Amino acid sequence: RPLRELMEFVDRKVKDELKTVSGVGEIFIGGFLERNLRVWINTRKLNLYELTVEDVVRAIQEEHVELPAGRLETEQKEITVRAMGEAVTPEEFARILIYYRGGQPIYRPIPLNEVAAIEDGLADRRRISRVMGQPSVGLGIRKQRGANSVAVAKGVRAKVKALKPQMPEGFGIDVNFDSTKFIEDAVHELVFTLILSALLTSVVCWLFLGSWSSTLNILLAIPTSILGTFILVKFAGFTLNTFTLLGLSLAIGVVVDDAIMVLENIVRHREKGEPQVQAALKGAKEISFAALAATIAVVAIFLPVAFMKGIIGKFFFQFGLTISTAVMLSLLEALTLAPMRCAQFLEAGERRDLLGKKFEAWMRQLTEIYTKYLNVSLQHRKKVLAGSALFFVLSMGLASCLRKEFVPAQDQSMFLARLKLPIGSSLEFTSERFKIAEELVMKRPEVNRYFGAIGGFGGFEVNTGMLFVTLKTPNKRPKDPQTKRRLGQQELMNYFRDEFNKIPDVKAVIQDLSMRGFAAQRGFPVEFTIRGPDWDKLAGYAEAIQAKMKESDLLVDVDTDYLSGMPEVRVYPDRDKAFERGVSVGAIMRTINAMVGGERVAKYTKDGKRYDVRVQMV
Repeated sequence: RPLRELMEFVDRKVKDELKTVSGVGEIFIGGFLERNLRVWINTRKLNLYELTVEDVVRAIQEEHVELPAGRLETEQKEITVRAMGEAVTPEEFARILIYYRGGQPIYRPIPLNEVAAIEDGLADRRRISRVMGQPSVGLGIRKQRGANSVAVAKGVRAKVKALKPQMPEGFGIDVNFDSTKFIEDAVHELVFTLILSALLTSVVCWLFLGSWSSTLNILLAIPTSILGTFILVKFAGFTLNTFTLLGLSLAIGVVVDDAIMVLENIVRHREKGEPQVQAALKGAKEISFAALAATIAVVAIFLPVAFMKGIIGKFFFQFGLTISTAVMLSLLEALTLAPMRCAQFLEAGERRDLLGKKFEAWMRQLTEIYTKYLNVSLQHRKKVLAGSALFFVLSMGLASCLRKEFVPAQDQSMFLARLKLPIGSSLEFTSERFKIAEELVMKRPEVNRYFGAIGGFGGFEVNTGMLFVTLKTPNKRPKDPQTKRRLGQQELMNYFRDEFNKIPDVKAVIQDLSMRGFAAQRGFPVEFTIRGPDWDKLAGYAEAIQAKMKESDLLVDVDTDYLSGMPEVRVYPDRDKAFERGVSVGAIMRTINAMVGGERVAKYTKDGKRYDVRVQMV
């Protein structure tokens, strides 16, 4: 199908449909070419009629005009007036008459189609997009500020699914790259961890406490504390994100501590034969200060995290407040609700089941061993303290040997490859080199899909481009024939980095998108900004810094966004000769612009939208 049909369908149907998805803030398009009415001026015919480019431009601007012309008012009605002077079809546009030559009237006007060919076409091609080797248009979705990324992505995927049956023959639509998939997986994993930790806590409580009533009492402390924390999450403006869910999952093992202390003391009173209500009152009152001290100790560990400075503080603010709130609510629950439940239903007594008896026997043996070594430790207090201090110092010394990083790289099954060719490379040359890289990507069985944007999304740098590569999930990747195992994302990134850089004239930079949210502007783990008043010196310093960085084996993908050395042709007008012929410098510049770059001289309406009219020499 003609490329223009693809562009029109994306512009009129797909883009407008995706705009209706709740939370979508911006849609930027890769490989898109806007519709243009092209006026291809024939230089030979222009010379034949002794016309200039300015004569053609003047004719279009004066004969292709539409203006509001006020209104007509009567006693009963008011009617707006619009002067409809624009050509509405390419055929009508071709019949526009040129009335002036060099500013002087022509007594026999010349039709525009005598000196130019009129084409209802597309803008100059400055960017190309492909998906799995097929020409395409890519639509990038950016959410509104404050919108939920996962919710927006779900809405977009649902809209894409609804659009598939509406695709014209020969067209297809699919999601090539979804950065929210890992967010969903991470949240689901954290929720699973939340449930699993609650179940494990219940099993441990049952093993040690010996009765289901005691276990139930402890377990009820978990939803009270966790769900109560949602009040803070709601009114503090937090979301259920990685850090709040991490705080909740860590809190599960902590929030039962106060309830266990209170319950254990109540059980002790019940085993003495005291009634349920009296045992609950005495047990809770005796242990309240110890529970308060334990809670303050835990809060003292996590709450200061919320007041950390810098980037780390921004990320861990929600984590610190979430877990601190959960722990404080657990104290409130342990001193109020837990004793009330124990006063109503609490079994106390010796365990009679086989597993319980064996566990109790094992605990007695463990108690005896603990008592034995505790007595030894108390008899050699100074040695124990000295050994503990030595162990602490050695542990601190080992900390300097550990690898340190803010956030580790993660296998999100996607990465971004930035390919750059020498400055001055044409779009066609860049596209041919990209095809080699695309073939390498399609050959790997671990790759699910890719989207290639040559010239980027803006089309300003035709010597560069990006490959958004989506891999199969780790468990679905085939085993590598050489290593006999499934390759991880980092290994595949290293492979593509080496292979891409082997392509002639190509410099490849591979970006791990799992580091994007915790890095600087361009999303790389390490970035430097060089500033100064002299551009030439800055370029030299940038090259020197890059050279030093490349010498280190700690760094890969060393690159700069400062580009220099773009070849250009400069045209200097001869002002004296221009004056002799009555030609202004502005006319010369506009003529050169029309001959080489094409000049936008008017607007053209088609199907309810306005497009540029571009004049250019053949």
